[in-house]
Amino acid sequence: MTLPTARLGTTDMDITRVGFGAWAVGGSWAYGWGDQDDQESIDAIRHAVEQGVNWIDTAAVYGLGHSEEVVARAVKGLSQKPYIFTKCGMIWDDQGNVSRVARPDTIRREVEASMRRLDVEIIDLYQVHQVPDDGTPVEEYWQMMVDLKNEGLVRAIGLSNHSVELLERADKIGHVDSLQPPFSMIDRSQADEIAWCARNGTGVIVYSPMQSGLLTGAFSRERVESLPADDWRRRVPDFTTELDQNLALAEALRPIAERHGVTQAAVAVAWTLAWPGVTGAIVGARRPDQVGGWLPAASLELTREDLDEIAAAIERTGAGRGPVRP
Repeated sequence: MTLPTARLGTTDMDITRVGFGAWAVGGSWAYGWGDQDDQESIDAIRHAVEQGVNWIDTAAVYGLGHSEEVVARAVKGLSQKPYIFTKCGMIWDDQGNVSRVARPDTIRREVEASMRRLDVEIIDLYQVHQVPDDGTPVEEYWQMMVDLKNEGLVRAIGLSNHSVELLERADKIGHVDSLQPPFSMIDRSQADEIAWCARNGTGVIVYSPMQSGLLTGAFSRERVESLPADDWRRRVPDFTTELDQNLALAEALRPIAERHGVTQAAVAVAWTLAWPGVTGAIVGARRPDQVGGWLPAASLELTREDLDEIAAAIERTGAGRGPVRP
């Protein structure tokens, strides 16, 4: 299957409008989604690639290295290898405690470890996962990212969860190829960062476009209450104190989905792709059958009437924060 593509910023990579997110396949850890069957994860990744998805986004910290290992197993032997994007800047100790560290020396060790786990000679996109809390200024860790690119260890470099101010400071050192911000109908707080990227030739791959499943139409309060105890979603406002308005917004997507003959999940993802500056959206799956729910978003174009209806629903339900339409 051939899916629409878009150029990722000023890089040489044309990526499909949706990519496979490998957070959940990392399995159980402090910020995990609960236990996951590795073979099911591998089958889900391969199914997405067979359907035309040409990039996978993972991170060293997902499953404390396990997600990268699963991705490597999934793509091994594929005739058409997808681009592999991963991240650094979150390291862990022997007890699994995670810290945000982005010193140049730790980034150097991390890229080498990720390359071993992924079994690759070059990483297609290497991203700093979070703003570090170890005091390292963006100028220092971004210079190391530029060095890695110049050395040919990584093809492109990006930032994730960084503000406009930090993007501007990094861009003075070397071009920011991409930004990975959270973005969905519920979390619209990164609209300014996306607009900055559109003005500066920086690609954008948004994560959590379905707000971790809330906008799929498959959730209810009962399902949230039945989530495993080690599922991080049980501990955040979106799934607790703000759950009712979020579920109401998901329900408002049903008639739009029916008009287009797609799922509510596909509408939620397509909404993020309608924003100027957004190159692609990261969408996860834990089983092959889940891919079909969001895959149509890659080619779905919402109409002005659809966007008006969604904006009205956001305002009516009071879900989330930020601008209500592109």
